Amino acid sequence: MATWWLDEEIEVLRPNLPRGRFRGVLFDFDGTLSLIREGWPQVMIPMMVEKLRATGTGETDEQLRAVVEDFVMRLNGRQTIYQMIQLAEEIRKRGATPKDPLVYKHEYHDRLMERIRCRLDALESGQATAEDWTVPGSHALLENLRRRGMTLYLASGTDLKYVQHEAKLLRLSEFFGPHIYGALDDYQNFSKRMIVEKILRTNCLSGEELLGFGDGFVEIEEIRRAGGVAVAVASDEVARQGINQWKRRRLIDAGADVVIPEYRRHPRLLSWLFAET
Repeated sequence: MATWWLDEEIEVLRPNLPRGRFRGVLFDFDGTLSLIREGWPQVMIPMMVEKLRATGTGETDEQLRAVVEDFVMRLNGRQTIYQMIQLAEEIRKRGATPKDPLVYKHEYHDRLMERIRCRLDALESGQATAEDWTVPGSHALLENLRRRGMTLYLASGTDLKYVQHEAKLLRLSEFFGPHIYGALDDYQNFSKRMIVEKILRTNCLSGEELLGFGDGFVEIEEIRRAGGVAVAVASDEVARQGINQWKRRRLIDAGADVVIPEYRRHPRLLSWLFAET
């Protein structure tokens, strides 16, 4: 694969990608803009290992963790329910009877809320700022895109009501207006592929007119499938700077065109993507 560096932080994996044609920009939410749910795998994966261990399998925790980590990260970007459907299937494979996937989803969310409640409280009370819990440079990037006349879309695998609430706390809602999409109870009526197709169809866009930013396998794959340009945000969500190499490898496998750590150098990136340099 031909790779070159636009600068020391912007890795380009498809140098001949279509530039300067964009009219719409699609963003993932968690890990791409929001850091409120940073650490969610450290909640989901141990919970799933616990459920699989309870089946009486002879596998070690390390073996179970490898199985769980693989499907959790492969499905990252899809609605949370799909990870729970896979958990139920893994339980069934081990000879046990699983609960309804929705039960596992609710349990996971309860555990996650224990981890992030203090973050939400701090944002709601004003003790924390929006910048404290967003990927660095997010607001400036979105403002830059808005000035360019781009229509911005937000699509998350997290339940819509939580995405709307958290986007508002992070002062991100204003950039997306009515174009905020999230998981639904009727999960078969929402997917990132559906959102991509809706954006293209409703706005009469060709694939090359869609730019996408994401840190999950699914959104990168779907943006590329549609013929768009996919920017992988391989952010280190704890250090808030630099590349997470594990994310980078996964997102390259998904078909990423460009890899960045965050948005501090977004003016250089956008100038190149919009064929100004």
